[in-house]
Amino acid sequence: MTTGTTIRERPDSSPAALGRPRRAHVPLLLAALCVAAVVLTLASLFVGGYDIRVTELLHDQDQARMFLISRIPRTLALIFAATAMSVSGVIMQMITQNRFVEPTTAGTSDWAGLGILLTLILWPAAPVMARMVLASICAFVGTMVFLAILRRIAVRNSIVVPLAGIMLGAVVGAISTFLAGRFDLLQSMSAWRSGGFSSIVEGFYEPLWAVAAITLAAWIAADRFTVAGLGEETSTNLGVNYHAVVLLGTALVALATGITSVVVGFIPFLGLVVPNLVSMLLGDDLRRNLPWVALTGTVLLLICDLVGRTIVAPMEIPASVILGVVGAVVFVAIVVRSRSRVSA
Repeated sequence: MTTGTTIRERPDSSPAALGRPRRAHVPLLLAALCVAAVVLTLASLFVGGYDIRVTELLHDQDQARMFLISRIPRTLALIFAATAMSVSGVIMQMITQNRFVEPTTAGTSDWAGLGILLTLILWPAAPVMARMVLASICAFVGTMVFLAILRRIAVRNSIVVPLAGIMLGAVVGAISTFLAGRFDLLQSMSAWRSGGFSSIVEGFYEPLWAVAAITLAAWIAADRFTVAGLGEETSTNLGVNYHAVVLLGTALVALATGITSVVVGFIPFLGLVVPNLVSMLLGDDLRRNLPWVALTGTVLLLICDLVGRTIVAPMEIPASVILGVVGAVVFVAIVVRSRSRVSA
C-alpha cells in the first residue's frame, strides 16, 4: 500500500526519532503516571452513587456485594476499554503513517456500530459473542475501505487523511441512523453512542478480557508495526511483509473496536490523544511505548469517568462525553502544533 501521504510530515517518525534519548524529566513523569493510575483505580472502586467505605467493606454485606458486582467490573471495564482504544490508535497511526488516525477518525467505530445495529435487526436475541463477531467483521471491512480510499489520496497534507475517515464515518453513521429509525432502534443506537460505564456489572464485562490477548499480540508484533510506520518501500527493504503487517494491524484494531463497542459503546478520541502524548515523550518505538500507551489511556479514561460521576452527582455524565470534549481540544492543539512545526 502506497499512501504517499504523511511520513514526510511526521517529525517524530524518522529512524533517528526511534532512538531518541530520554529527557531528564521523563522518568519522573512516568513514575507520576504509575502513581496516578493506582490512585485513580482506587478512587474508581470507591466513588459512586452508592456509598462504599473501606472500614465497613468487610463487615457490611450490602457494600461487599455492590463492590463485587458493580465497582470491580466497572473499573476493570474502564481499564480494558482504555487499553483497547489506545492500542488501536497507535497501531492505526503506524500502519497509516498519520498521527491523526484512530478508530474514531477512520470511521472504524461507526462501522462497528453498524454491525451492532444489523445484529439487532437480523437477530434481536443474538448472544453477546455473536454481536461482537459481527461488529468486528464490520469494523474490519470499514477499516479496509478506509485504507483503500487512503491509497487513492494524492494530497500529502496529513489533515486530509482523518477528514476522509471522518466523512466516511459520517456516511456510515447516517445509514445507521436511517436503519435505526426504520426499525425503531434509535434508543438502542443512542445508548451505544453514549459510551457510558454505569450499566457495567458482573457477567457483562468479561468479554473485555480478550483485550489482554489483543494487546499481547500487538506487543509481539510491535517491531514490525514500527518498521511499517516507515513506509512500504523501507519496510520491504528491511525484509518485512508490509501488506501482511497492515492486515494484522487492521484485524487487531477491528477486534478491539468491535468488542469494546458491544460491551461499552462509543469511545471517541482516546486512540488519538494518548499515542501522541506518549510519542512526544518517548518517540515512536512501539515495543517500548505500548505499556505506557495502555497506562496513559487508562489514566485519562478513569479521570473522565470520575469527573462524569461526581460533577452532577448522584446523576452521571457518560465518560465518552467528557472524553469527547478533551479529545476535541487536544486534536485541535495537535493540528496547530503540527502545522506550526511543518511551517518552521
